[in-house]
Order: sequence, then structure tokens, then C-alpha cells
Amino acid sequence: MSTNTVDDKRKVTTVRLQQMKDRGEKIAMLTAYDYTMAQLVDAAGIDAILIGDSAANVMAGYSSTLPITVDEMIMYASSVVRGAKRALIVCDMPFGSYQGNSDVALANAVRIIKESGAEALKLEGGEEIRESIEKIISAGIPVMGHLGLTPQSVNKFGGYGLRAKGEAEAQKLIADAKLLEQLGCFAVVLEKIPAALAKQVSESLSIPTIGIGAGSGTDGQVLVLQDMLGMNGGFSPKFLRKYADLGNVITESIGQYVSDVKAVDFPNADEQY
Repeated sequence: MSTNTVDDKRKVTTVRLQQMKDRGEKIAMLTAYDYTMAQLVDAAGIDAILIGDSAANVMAGYSSTLPITVDEMIMYASSVVRGAKRALIVCDMPFGSYQGNSDVALANAVRIIKESGAEALKLEGGEEIRESIEKIISAGIPVMGHLGLTPQSVNKFGGYGLRAKGEAEAQKLIADAKLLEQLGCFAVVLEKIPAALAKQVSESLSIPTIGIGAGSGTDGQVLVLQDMLGMNGGFSPKFLRKYADLGNVITESIGQYVSDVKAVDFPNADEQY
């Protein structure tokens, strides 16, 4: 059991993430979507919190990330902002909010930042969304890139399998990663790609890389909170380490509550006025 405490209470910023890469300190990132969990994640010493569009899956029950809206992302992100005080807060731009029209992308980006209080945004893709990234960064909004398995493109890929296994796709990923750095992105998520490729990309970039299913050679790691806490029992990819079994703990606790209520064991004499 970890006894990790946060000695450095300073606010984590994009600059501090860069300093962490420069000195070889790994970056720890998790998702969160609500006030209560954001408080707990922040208190545990996480460096960055991602309000992922994975909220579509773990919070809303959709089978993909595609249905979630800008309004919903703002609601989740503003809840996290109210709960977390130290971690850098990064919010996903949802599908359809930035692809194709850079003016629309900028308008949505500004709205998310203004209404949620998030400190940075994450966008999926490389050359295809170049203009959107340029405009958002030019407005003073920090952008985190995302390459490899990009879940918003699930219908294009035909699933959630390993990406960049072939030479052509690997070379495009390398080129896109370098482009994102040139455009001014402060970090890049590398999802579900071969570990050797992720290490190569990480060593070729001056900005931090955050891996998920990309091996240990990246500058940091990110997982979905409910997955690593064992609250999503049906999801067990190779890259996921479950640090708790809260799914069973929660179910058993609620089951005990049901039994106590029906047996008139709750509330007892000490639990009433």
C-alpha cells in the first residue's frame, strides 16, 4: 500500500510538466469527471487530471466516445475544476467540435475554457487538424495532442486495436508528433502503439509524451480512473493495471445496506435523533 504524500503543493502547470520531462521525472495523469473524485485524485498527488471524452463510456454508458457533446464536457470539466486545486486540468474536445472547420474549433475551445475553467484542451489527430490547433494555440489556449489509437476515429479504424504496427502508419505518427511539437502543443498522448515506437517518439520530442498502452518509455502515463480502480469489470485490456477492486466493494457494501434496511438493523438506536 502506497503512503505517497505530496510535498510540493504548488499548482501544476504546462511549464512544470515540461520541467518534469527535462529532469527525467515521470508524469502521472488520470481521468476524473466529477467533484468528489477530483478531490480524491488531486489529494493523492496526481500531476494532471484529464476530463476525457471517455465520460461518454464510464459516466453516460455509451458504447463509444462519439455521442458526448460540448455542453456535457463543460459540465464534467467544471465539476472537476471545483474539486481539484493542484493538478493541471486538461479537457478533451469532443468529436465534431474541432474537425473540419478551424473557426468552429476556436469558438468551441474558447467556450470550453471560459465556461469550465479547464486549463488546457486535448485534441485527437495530427496534420488533419493542423489549422484548428494553430488557431486554438494562437488564442493562448494550451493544447495537448493525441496520436495512435484515437477513439473518436473508431469507425474509421474499425475498432480499438493496436495502431502503428506497420511502417507507413508508424512513419506518419512520427511525422505528426513532430508537427504537433512544431505547432506549439505542450504534450502528446500516445495511445495503444508499440512500446518501441512510443519510446522512439518520446526521445525525439522535446515536449512530454503521455502513454496509455504505449509502454514505459513515454514521459508519463494516463489511465481511466474507473478502470484502474476496478469499477469497470468487463474491461481488462493488456495495458490496464487494476489498483483496487472497488466494483465488488461497492456492490457488497450496497448489498449489506439493503439487508440492514430490510432487517430493520439500520438505523439503530445510535443512528437516530
